[in-house]
Amino acid sequence: MLKTLPKAAVAALALSVAPLAAQAQDTLRAVTAFPSALAFSQSFLGFVDLVNERGEGIVQIEHIGGPEAVPQMQQMDALRRGVVDMQYGPASFHLGRMPEGDAFTGSTITSMEARENGGFELMQQAFRDRLGVELLAHIDSGVQFHIYLTREPRRTEDGGVDFNGLQIRSAPIYNAFFEALGATPITVAVPDVYTGLERNTFDGAGWPMIGIRDLNWDRFLRYRIDPGFMQTDLSIAVNRDAWNRLSDEARALLTELSIEYEQISFDQFQEEIAATDAAVREGGMTVIELEGEARARFLDMAYDSVWDRMEAAGSPMLEELRALYYTR
Repeated sequence: MLKTLPKAAVAALALSVAPLAAQAQDTLRAVTAFPSALAFSQSFLGFVDLVNERGEGIVQIEHIGGPEAVPQMQQMDALRRGVVDMQYGPASFHLGRMPEGDAFTGSTITSMEARENGGFELMQQAFRDRLGVELLAHIDSGVQFHIYLTREPRRTEDGGVDFNGLQIRSAPIYNAFFEALGATPITVAVPDVYTGLERNTFDGAGWPMIGIRDLNWDRFLRYRIDPGFMQTDLSIAVNRDAWNRLSDEARALLTELSIEYEQISFDQFQEEIAATDAAVREGGMTVIELEGEARARFLDMAYDSVWDRMEAAGSPMLEELRALYYTR
């Protein structure tokens, strides 16, 4: 027969086990809006690596995949329901439910500056109220969009570009801007853009400088219109219940590393932008730099299209968000 442990020994054993249970490692299952090979997904995986290295024994992130794991436009619902614990992707995917997501797109400041001036805290409230999730970070900020064309465009008398009649591959966040310019926005899935350019089915594309060479679109897009406009709106969100279940230490660490990685990702992409710019110029791409009134009008049309959209959606946060995120 097994001997019964003395009560004092049982108590001592319980006390020795309790701290171990309290320090159990938390794990969050994450999904990304884009395939893993895309540069932006690779940036998120850098965040995963940072958390898993510094959070060993406290909190870990398990990346379960991209759209192949959970379809792109179903990911936020999957996050809210707890099917996954963390999601990385564009806030603009959810403008129908959260028009405030446009604050990232229409921003002229970095995510680090938004942390300092209170803008990020206001966006956290929008994510909670509109989507029912916890906004953890806005990484990869400072990456602007550009208009690329296959042929040299007509110019206007004031030094601008005449976009009238041009069909340009677009995305919902800048459809209104392209229409204001006189162009016709064309919806084409990213995997089909190369074939469309090869067959001359449209005249150009809107895209950030990141990834233009990886996709080989620079073989056909020979003119770039500068300046860049708007910026990427890539956020990391966490299921509310999963966030609340985390230990205080895990939540504190994730917050700390999010702030740290916002700067890291910004710096990394600025370096990549500079390298890509040099490479495409060397490869023969012509950069048309708008100046003076033509430049100012181009940028006004770009940013007005974003903030006007939020206003039309009736966001009660419009004025406060615009004051914090838009400084032109």
